[in-house]
Amino acid sequence: MVVFRYNGRSIEGAIKKGTIDAVSKAQAIQKLREMKINPREVEESKSILHKELSLGSKVKNQDFVIYVRQFATLIRAGVSIVESTRILADQTKSKPLKKALNSVEEDVRTGLTFSDAAAKYPNVFPGVFVNMIRAGEATGNLDNSLDRLAMSLEKQYAIKKKVQSTMTYPVILLILTFGVAGFLMLTVVPQFVDMFDDMGAELPTITKVVMAMSEFLQTSWYIIIIAIVLAVTIFMYLFKNNEKFNFGVYYAIMRMPVFGQLVQKSSIARVTRTLSSLFSSSVPILQALTIVEKVSGNPVIGKVLNEAKRSLEKGSTLTAPLQESWIFPPLVTQMTLIGEQTGSLDYMLEKVATFYEEEVDRTVDTLKSLIEPLMILFLAFIVGGIVMAIMIPMFSLYEQI
Repeated sequence: MVVFRYNGRSIEGAIKKGTIDAVSKAQAIQKLREMKINPREVEESKSILHKELSLGSKVKNQDFVIYVRQFATLIRAGVSIVESTRILADQTKSKPLKKALNSVEEDVRTGLTFSDAAAKYPNVFPGVFVNMIRAGEATGNLDNSLDRLAMSLEKQYAIKKKVQSTMTYPVILLILTFGVAGFLMLTVVPQFVDMFDDMGAELPTITKVVMAMSEFLQTSWYIIIIAIVLAVTIFMYLFKNNEKFNFGVYYAIMRMPVFGQLVQKSSIARVTRTLSSLFSSSVPILQALTIVEKVSGNPVIGKVLNEAKRSLEKGSTLTAPLQESWIFPPLVTQMTLIGEQTGSLDYMLEKVATFYEEEVDRTVDTLKSLIEPLMILFLAFIVGGIVMAIMIPMFSLYEQI
């Protein structure tokens, strides 16, 4: 929404000045007339007090998934696109989505199609959404397109949250481990260092190592913090701005023994589910591959999809580039080949997506059962090692006494 300053007269002839929120100047004038004010001047406010403060222009995944499902339900119930957009704009708590929907409603009222109006806001409406809406408008099956899209987004969101929940526990436990270790190194170990020095006892290697680490942390803790901050900053900068580095990170992750398989399976499920939805909505295959390449979120898979698109442009098959890549297992390539030969590619890809979504669930459950005891052992090893480094020389001193 934009804030407009206005100057006009009421029907009684009184001068009226103030501000009003609207998507456009035309809507602001319309609102003023509904308020029985005849506007003379309507201009966008330049005051910083009227600028909407926002932490970002993108919509949260959860908010967008809820919006698509509600949109599909309203359209299925026979509510018009304009009315559905107005209702959802009023209901959503996402400021970027609300602002975009208000603008889309205004554009649709002027005769623009919903897909073209939504395409103006790529940060809010992804390419897969716009193209499936456009295909639904062209075929007259907008409700079916929205249902398929909503189901696809819900499944992708469920997988994403499941993976995130699996990684939350080890990350928290890892932070806790280093926190406890740092506390012991900075507060407990230094007290025993002075005692051991006074006694002049011969210390075991593990104690010497722990004492040296404790001394380094006490004198150079700021160096460690600076190094960590600098390393994270450089990594994030390269990850966002260097395509080769970004590709290398994803490649390394997908080559990891267990976690890499989880990322690979979840990416395959997302790509095949999205492709199936696009094909079911009659989106052309080359356009569908271009969309999925952008929304896959994985440059390693995106590269293979780009090769598949080039293969199709040259008159070859979609399956050939997939078979040459290690990313897509034989199940994916065989099902894709059958789909191409029988003309049921959308159905086959949907079955592949369902299979790998179930595989992700099983892999996540397995990881949970493995990660928890491993992280507990890691905590015991770190903290227990520090405690042993202190207790071993203490026992030796007691034996001597």
